[in-house]
Amino acid sequence: MSGSIVAKRYALALLQIAKEQQLLKEMVEDLRVVKEVAGYTPELKAVLHSSKLTKEEKKAVLTQGFASVNAYVLNTLLLLVDLHREDYIVEVADEFLALANEAMGVAEAAVTSTRALSDAEREAISAVFAAKVGKKTLNIKNFVDSDLLGGLKLRIGNRIYDGSLRGKLDRLERKMLS
Repeated sequence: MSGSIVAKRYALALLQIAKEQQLLKEMVEDLRVVKEVAGYTPELKAVLHSSKLTKEEKKAVLTQGFASVNAYVLNTLLLLVDLHREDYIVEVADEFLALANEAMGVAEAAVTSTRALSDAEREAISAVFAAKVGKKTLNIKNFVDSDLLGGLKLRIGNRIYDGSLRGKLDRLERKMLS
């Protein structure tokens, strides 16, 4: 069975529990933490892939490391270890976050600007562009790139809105050359 199918099944089950228990926002935050830790901690990856450790020892490490997360999230992690599917932890978190965002009407957006955006600017961008893509709000991740010269470049899913000065100059150059 494909890894994405496995991850989607666990994520769907976890989403259903989150909705039933009205814990969606809490579980979203918990799974963001799990994704960060599991994805970027080589020591944890080594422990989970170690053939020298028993399932119980791996589960103890996860229980201790993720003691502050929701019980449903922790139980899902322990179940993945029980079924020898430790490799899917990050994929399950990714799938869950995508499904939860869809359920809440949220889209992920990458905004590139010449300087860091203020909270008010983030909210204004979210309000304008969320409506354009049919969502309630945007989770904005801001990247700073001084090469833009001015303006913004926004990516939501596979859509790109380029209102940067660098983009306008590039389009003008292409137009003049053709």
